[in-house]
Amino acid sequence: MSDPRQRRPRILRGDYPTEPMPMADLLRRTPYRHARIPGRAGEDQAVRDGLELAVKVGELMLRCGAGAPQVEGSIAAVAAAAGVDRIELDITLQSILVQATSSDGSPHTLLKVVRHSRHDYARLVAVHRLVQSLVAGEVMPPEARERLRSIERHARNFPAWAVSVANAFLAAAVAVIIGAGVSAALVTVVVVLAVAGIARTHQRIGLPEFYGNAINAMAATLLAGGAFSLGALGVIPLGERDFAFVVAGGIVAMLPGRTMAAAIEDVIFGYPLTGAGRLLAVLLSLTGLIIGIAAGLGMLLTLITSTGAPFVSPAVLDLRVTQAPIVPAVLGALVVGLAAAVTVQSRRRLVVPTGALTVVGVVLVALLTRVFDVGPVTATGLGAVAVGVLGRLVAQRMDAPSMVLVVPASFGLLPGLTIFRGLYQMVAPGSDQGLLSLQSGITTLLGAGAALLAIATATVLGEFLAAPWDRRMRGAPQRRVESDTA
Repeated sequence: MSDPRQRRPRILRGDYPTEPMPMADLLRRTPYRHARIPGRAGEDQAVRDGLELAVKVGELMLRCGAGAPQVEGSIAAVAAAAGVDRIELDITLQSILVQATSSDGSPHTLLKVVRHSRHDYARLVAVHRLVQSLVAGEVMPPEARERLRSIERHARNFPAWAVSVANAFLAAAVAVIIGAGVSAALVTVVVVLAVAGIARTHQRIGLPEFYGNAINAMAATLLAGGAFSLGALGVIPLGERDFAFVVAGGIVAMLPGRTMAAAIEDVIFGYPLTGAGRLLAVLLSLTGLIIGIAAGLGMLLTLITSTGAPFVSPAVLDLRVTQAPIVPAVLGALVVGLAAAVTVQSRRRLVVPTGALTVVGVVLVALLTRVFDVGPVTATGLGAVAVGVLGRLVAQRMDAPSMVLVVPASFGLLPGLTIFRGLYQMVAPGSDQGLLSLQSGITTLLGAGAALLAIATATVLGEFLAAPWDRRMRGAPQRRVESDTA
C-alpha cells in the first residue's frame, strides 16, 4: 500500500528521517569538496582499514592544534578516498568517534582520545597535502599510511630556544607597533626571555597552566617595573610610557590567540561542545594573565606610592593603539608575522607570507583609525576579515590549510595595550573626576574582549568568503613532492 504522503505536492511533504551523513555534506566548505570518491568498500577489512587511516589523520591534526572543522573535513576526505561513503563522526575537543557499516550491515566503530596538543603547523601542512594527494588518487592508502608515519616521526622545524627567542621578538615588535622606541623594544626582549626561563621552571614541576600564566604575567609586570625604575634613575633610556609598551608587548606574547580563533570557529561551524571547551580554556588562561598582571601592578603601585617616586602617568590611558609612525609600525608588523610563524612551528616557506599578511592587517587598521576615524573594534574586525580572505587565498595557492597563515598573521591585531589600560584603571588609585576607577577598567577590559572576539569571528568570516575561490587558487600538484614538513 503506498504512503498517502507521497501523493501530496512536494512543497507540502515533510522531511525524511536523518541518516548517516553523506560525504558530500561532510566535505562541504572544505578544500576537499571536489574530491573524487571511488567505489564503495564493502568488505569488513576494507572499511576497517579506511576508518583507521582516517582516524589516525584526525588524531594527528588534533595533536597539532587544528580546529574541529578541519579535522572533520580531513577524516571525511580520507574515509571517502578509502571507499567509505557514509560515516557518523563526532569530535569533542579531545576525542574522535567514527562509525561506519560494511555492505553486510556490520558496524565498525573507532575511538581515539588525544590527551595533549601542541601547535605544530608544519605538520598540519604535511597532513593537508597528504589528504589532497589521497583524494586526488595520487597516493594509495598503503602508501598514505607510510607517509603519515613519516610525518609523525619528523622533528619539529624550529628548536625550543628559537621559539622562545621568536616569542620575545614578537612581543618587542608589538611594542614598536603601538609606539615603543628601540630601548623599550630591547627591554621587552629581555623581559620575555626571562619570563620564558621562569615558565620552563614551573613547567618542569607540572604546575597547572592557570597558575603558570598568573606567575608569568606577574613576573613580566614586575620585571617591566624594574626596568622602569632603572629608567627613572637614568641608567637606561626608558620613559614612563615605555613601561606600558613593555607590558603590552608581553601580554600579546602570552595571550591564547591560537586557541581563541579555534574556539570561535568551532562554535560558528556547529561544534558547540568543542568550542565551549576551548572557550573555557581561553577564559581560564585570560583570567590567569589578568590576575598576574593586576597583582604585579598592585605591588608596584604600593611600592612606588610608599617611596613617593613618580610612576606611570594617567596620560598613558589616552594612548591610541595605532600611534606609532607608519614606517616603524610596518616593520614591527612584519617582525610580528615572522616571529608568530616560528612560534607556531610553521613551514619555513610560509614564514615570509605570514609576515606580509600581518603587515596588511596592521596597515589597514591604522588607515581606518587614522584616516577614516573608524572605531578601534570595528577597524580591528575589518582588518581581520582582510587577513582571513587573503590568508585563505594565499594558503590555497601554497597548498596549505588557511589557519597556518591566518592565525599567526592575526597576532598583530591583538589588543595588548587595551588590556594593560583596563588593568591599570582597575588597580591604580581613583580620582574625584573618576578618570581611574574600577568601572572604567572593567569597561576597557570588555572593549579588549570585544576586540578579541572581533578578530576571531572576522578571520573566520574572511576564510568563509574566500572559500569559493579555492579551486582556482590551488597550487600546482608538483609542489606536494617537497619534504613533508620543511
